Amino acid sequence: MHGRSCTCLLAILILLVVPTGLHGQSDRVTPAPEFGIPTDLPPGAGQPPIPGPFQSRWPITPPGAPPGTPAGIIDFRVIARAAGTIFSGTVVSIARRPANRGQAVETVAITFHIENAIRGVTPGEDLTISQWIGLWSGGQRYRVGERVLLFLYPPSKLGLTSSVAGPVGRFMIDPWGRVLLSAQHLSAFRTDPVLGGKSRVRFSDFARAVQRASDEE
Repeated sequence: MHGRSCTCLLAILILLVVPTGLHGQSDRVTPAPEFGIPTDLPPGAGQPPIPGPFQSRWPITPPGAPPGTPAGIIDFRVIARAAGTIFSGTVVSIARRPANRGQAVETVAITFHIENAIRGVTPGEDLTISQWIGLWSGGQRYRVGERVLLFLYPPSKLGLTSSVAGPVGRFMIDPWGRVLLSAQHLSAFRTDPVLGGKSRVRFSDFARAVQRASDEE
């Protein structure tokens, strides 16, 4: 009896000590790594601006503005036209890349597995983008396993890119593949005939909205 009691106690101790969630990797989202903020670069370096008359009117909503604050002139047509690449996919890897002779600034390399493509990529391929580390440290982060839909600027001369207008050009994807719209999206796109007033949209409808916005004069 004594030996059996010891065995039971050992089993209970193992269950308490061993962390849960080791049953597989497919549904796990790895927390974004903490990278330091560089001190030798000006704020916003590596952030491609929205072209044309919209350049001086980003960011969209003032910091600390209450929910529902109008998002200015940035609407769905603006981000659709400013993007060089539009797709939905899963983050598969994140790596920090120090500055060197070939790259003047420190960057973060984020690799996505493309699930659905709208512009500039092919479904099934892996796409690696380079983002200035200052944007990452400022909050524009990703996590391995995260599913997103992105509007990305065309790469800058340094080969850097980021989501158009920061959080406005980035959407979460739910387990059923639907595009989720945040409160900021709802405010910015409230007049859009396809997306207006919707908190989640099928990818096919979202792609149709992109096409319509891109074709409008």
